[in-house]
Parts: sequence; C-alpha cells; structure tokens
Amino acid sequence: MSTVTETGTAGRAGEIVRFTRRSARRYNRSRTSLPDLFVDVYVSVLALGCAVALAVSFVLALRGEFAQRSTTDHGLIADPVLVLPSQALEVLLTFAALAGVVVLGRRLGPLAVGGPESTWWLSLPVDRRPMVWDPFLRRTVLAGVGAALAYAPVSVLGALDRTALSHAYAAATFGALVVAVVGIAALLQGRPQSVGLKVAAGGLVVAGALATVLLPSAWSFGVGLVIASALLVLVSSRAGFVPGGELTRAGAVSGHIGSSLYFMDSNELFRAVRAESRTAYRRGARFFARPTRAPLAALLRADVVAFLRLHPTPTTAVLWLVACVAVMLVDGGMPVFVQLGAVVLAGCAAASGLGTVARRAALVPELDGLVPVNPALVRASRAVMPAATMVLWMALLGGVLVVLGAAGPMLIVVSALAGIGMGAGTVRGASRPATDWSAPPVETPFGPVPRAQLAALLRGVDVTVLSLMPVVLTLYLGVVALPVLVVQAVISGVVFLVVAMTNPHSDG
Repeated sequence: MSTVTETGTAGRAGEIVRFTRRSARRYNRSRTSLPDLFVDVYVSVLALGCAVALAVSFVLALRGEFAQRSTTDHGLIADPVLVLPSQALEVLLTFAALAGVVVLGRRLGPLAVGGPESTWWLSLPVDRRPMVWDPFLRRTVLAGVGAALAYAPVSVLGALDRTALSHAYAAATFGALVVAVVGIAALLQGRPQSVGLKVAAGGLVVAGALATVLLPSAWSFGVGLVIASALLVLVSSRAGFVPGGELTRAGAVSGHIGSSLYFMDSNELFRAVRAESRTAYRRGARFFARPTRAPLAALLRADVVAFLRLHPTPTTAVLWLVACVAVMLVDGGMPVFVQLGAVVLAGCAAASGLGTVARRAALVPELDGLVPVNPALVRASRAVMPAATMVLWMALLGGVLVVLGAAGPMLIVVSALAGIGMGAGTVRGASRPATDWSAPPVETPFGPVPRAQLAALLRGVDVTVLSLMPVVLTLYLGVVALPVLVVQAVISGVVFLVVAMTNPHSDG
C-alpha cells in the first residue's frame, strides 16, 4: 500500500510530532493575549447559546404542530394515491446523512496532513502512523459526538411516541455509525478500488439507517459502538501505510474547505467538495467535433459539452426530487409550510449543484473577454444547460405532483417555466463579486457578520427563490390560475435577461 520504506521507529516519529506541536503551541501563545482570548471565547459561547436556544425552540414548536394535527388533516395533497409510513422519511434522511458522510469523508481524506506537515514530516524516513493517527482519532470522535447531537432533533420530530431514552439511544447509535463510516472512508484511502470495502460501506449505511430509526435501544447502540471500535482498530494498524500523495491531497482539500467556511464563500466550498469526474471525460466528443461557423455556436457547444462532462450522473438531483416528493407522502401529512419549504429547499439545492461550469469559468473571468462574442451572450450561453436541466427537473416534479393530485396539469407548465429562472440563478450565484471586507459588520445574535459577505451569500439564491414563488403559490392554492402562469413566465424571462445583461464584476 505504500512505496515508502519505513526505516525509522514509531518512537522517533512520536518525538518529531510532539516537538512540532509543542513549538506550534509556544508560537501561538506568544501571539495571543489573554483579553483577546477571553473575548473570543465569550463571543463564541454566546453565539452557540443563542443558536442552541433558537434550535430548541424551533424543534419544540414544530413538534407541537405535529402533535396537534389529527389524522384527517392533510398537506398539499388532499388524498394521495400513495402513503409512506411515518418512519419512512426518517429512514431516508438517516440513510442520506450516512451516505453523505461516507462520500464527504472519502473526499476529505479523512487521514490527512497539511502543507507544513507534508514538507516536514512526509519527507522523513520514519513511521507515519503517529503523525496522522491522533488528529484522525480526534476529528472522528468529535464528528461522532456532533452527529449524535445533530440527530437528536430529527429523532424528536420523526417519532412523537418515543420516550426520551429511546431518542437518546437513536442519537447515540447514529453517532457511533458516523464514526464507523468515517473509519471505512479511511480504509478506502489505502484501497480506493476495493469492491469489498464499498459493499461493506453500502451495507452498513442501509442497516444502520434501519436500526437507528426502527430499533433504537441499548443493543443497537452497543452493536454500533463495537463496529466503530473494530474499524478504528483496523484503521490504526494501517494508518502508516497510506501513500504520501493521498495524505497531501486530503490535507489540501480539507484546508480548502476550512478556508471557504471561514470566509463564507459557498462557491469555493463547492469547488473544494466536488470530486473530479473520472468516467465521463469523452462524453459529447462527437458533438464537440462537429464543425461550426459562428463563434456563438462554438461557445454554446463548448458549454454543453463541459456541462455533460462535469455532471456525469444526475444522482444528487434525483435524490433531491425523491426527498421532496417523500415529504408530501408521509402518513398523516406534514404541515403545509413544511412541504412548501421542502419544495424551495430542494429546488435551491438542485439548482446550486448545476453551476460547476459557471463556477470554474468565474475563476478566470478575463478569458470570456477573449471570446469574439458579446459578454451578455457569453453569460446566456453559460446559463443554457443549467436552465434546460432545471426545466426538466421542475417538469418532473410538477408531473409527479399532478399525478398525486396536488393541482391540475398546467402545474407542469408553471414548474417548467420556473426552471428557466432557477437555472439562470446558478450563473448569478457562480459569478459573485469579491467581498469588501472593509465594510463594518452587522451585529447579530450569533456575533458580528460581515455585511457585504452576507449579501454575497444571497446572490443567486434570491432569484432562484423568486422564480419558485409562483409555483409555491400554485401549490398552496391547489389550482393553476392564468395570472399566475403569466407572472411565472414574466419572472423567469426577466431573471434570465437580468443575469445575462448584468456584469458581475462591475456591480456590488
């Protein structure tokens, strides 16, 4: 698994690690004053307390709303032809969360070293295990604890008849399973092509989701803890054999994600998380080889081929579609505002996932000026494929809702028209201008937030939500009114034109 010949000892590697960390702590203490540290801790604790208080109050209010609903109440669909059990949605959410941890963990590493460590540690002929094991174990345990705390509201809202002890067991089981799947992701670093590990990961995710939701008990928590412990022991024995290139790559991705979160830059976060396509580099080769005469046609063809190659499978968009429909079909019916919120959330998430080409083009905006095409047409070309994909996605969503009885067949037309504006919103969000950090921050219950960065985060999402409003109104009313159809067409058309005509590097 490793081409490096280990000639040192674990003790010597441990001494190097301890020396480095002791020197780093000494340097940080010399540059940090006690008053500044007190202020930082005070603000962080206050912001965390406000966030927890708001989250608890929201969960309790939502739980009360669920408890007050009778069996005759319904949401957007009065008489659905298909009804899912009340626990089906919780199983799907748990499965999606565990699968996301596996994918994200494989992308991040999770065994990784930063830039200084890769220069100072990896070049030494010593055992690497002491260098990477302690940080991995600390991050994994913290991830498990955080996952257990985050899953508690899901359990509280997913099963109203559970006891407090059952909720605690469900949350603890989920935390143990998160540790286990992170361990599998670490094993995949050394054996990325192992079919057995991938099958084991899939089986653990499916079985874990079912056990967490359907069998929350001390036994399920104990089994999850045993599996997690066994996987951590296995990772510990192989941590020193992960190739240095893989450790450096994982450290670079982790650092990229950390910096994007610190600067609140969602575009950089998408660039860091999204893995490179390895199976679709030749997709659209024949279409790309066709001769063209007009520059605009060549540019449009290049954008189409780039979109097809950078989005090899529509898995994420399909999962968001399934999740949105599942919310409508839960036994007893979710509240109307929850179902409408699910539609908006799924639409925004599906649209934001289609902006890879625009985000990569935004890295070097000067290249668009070299194309002998009007800049407005260049931006329109970037938006064609996201808009076409969102038209299809929204039409499918509208068609499913029509079959379920949410509204009449014209809902498909309204939904498809909304996809045009939503696709344009991805280009608007991908071309956010640089943030002016000199502007004074805005005081919030969670601490000071940069004013300009807050506005930049809403860029793209604003027009996506605006394009969805007529669809939301139609679902709420249950009928498709002609004025709503006209308003939807106008909004989508205006959004597309504004995105095409606006230069993102000249406005705020």
